[in-house]
Amino acid sequence: MDYETLRFKIADGVAIITLDRKENPANALNARMAEELFDVGLRCGAPDVRAVIVNATGKMFCGGGDLAEMDAAPDKPAHLTRMATLLHAGLIRLARIDAPVIMAVNGTAGGGGFSIVLSGDYVIASERAKFVSAYTSSGLTPDGSSTYYLAKHVGLLRAKELMLTNRVLTAAEAQSWGLVNRVVPPETVMDEACAMAQQIASGPTMAFGGVKRLLDTAFSDGLESQLDRETRSIADMMRTNDGPAGIAAFLAKETPRFKGT
Repeated sequence: MDYETLRFKIADGVAIITLDRKENPANALNARMAEELFDVGLRCGAPDVRAVIVNATGKMFCGGGDLAEMDAAPDKPAHLTRMATLLHAGLIRLARIDAPVIMAVNGTAGGGGFSIVLSGDYVIASERAKFVSAYTSSGLTPDGSSTYYLAKHVGLLRAKELMLTNRVLTAAEAQSWGLVNRVVPPETVMDEACAMAQQIASGPTMAFGGVKRLLDTAFSDGLESQLDRETRSIADMMRTNDGPAGIAAFLAKETPRFKGT
């Protein structure tokens, strides 16, 4: 697929998705970007991808949906249905792959951009970044997975506050609320993200995937179901290369060399 709204590359086990709508300084999420995010979500499931970085060009990460495109659509409900369906399919793919997804937030993440950030497994933000739900300010309800993730991160009352009042959080506030792992100077965001990605890419990728899947049900399954998932998952790790290799390295007092398989 030829990309118009983003750039994509894979090198040394790390996939980098860069939101890049050159004609739109806000990197607004339009139908084409939703389609392209679905495509790269599929490609990130390749066996050689062991970590993913999502970043953006310009001063903003993603200011939200392209409202001008939505307004111009002849059939607005159909347009939004198609756009949200493709976006959600892409985010589901990224959530289900073993490779952890790092969000490198260079600037404002609003609306759909806010939702995309929430779907990440690790979030590094510029000191200049800001975070806002923004949907209801345009008379809309959230999409992009934010109603699934936000309350898990910050609790139900705070999630309601952010979505009902559209309060803007600074990077420092977002970190204190549990939406961001690290806040760094603007010029170091990608350096920090790449360093973290390389660290993750050298790890036991299938075990990381197991962690993602187990934590995904932490708020929904009962104790017995969750412990059964843990049993099956840890046993499955012994069917991988990295599980037995990691145990052997520990017993030999050596540094494990994980292959991601």
